Amino acid sequence: MGIKLSQDVINALKKIRKKDKKLANRVEKQLSLFQNNPKHPSLRLHKLTGNFENRWSISITINVRMVYLKLEENVAYFIAIGTHDQVYRK
Repeated sequence: MGIKLSQDVINALKKIRKKDKKLANRVEKQLSLFQNNPKHPSLRLHKLTGNFENRWSISITINVRMVYLKLEENVAYFIAIGTHDQVYRK
């Protein structure tokens, strides 16, 4: 699956790389895994509901998630990264 990152996600990843190299590496690993196998169990992929319908979430760590929209059948547009509370406030 192809991926695209919103400017908000790009900016957040820059901050993560400066502050937490281990988390930055985990994000890269999970995104790579997502590209190769979006349904891998460690991603805990799920469709969101309510105000967030038409959005999907993957887990980076137990606390950090990334939210995306499906642009096309095989393209995910990541729009948010953060803790559960951070990403679901948007």
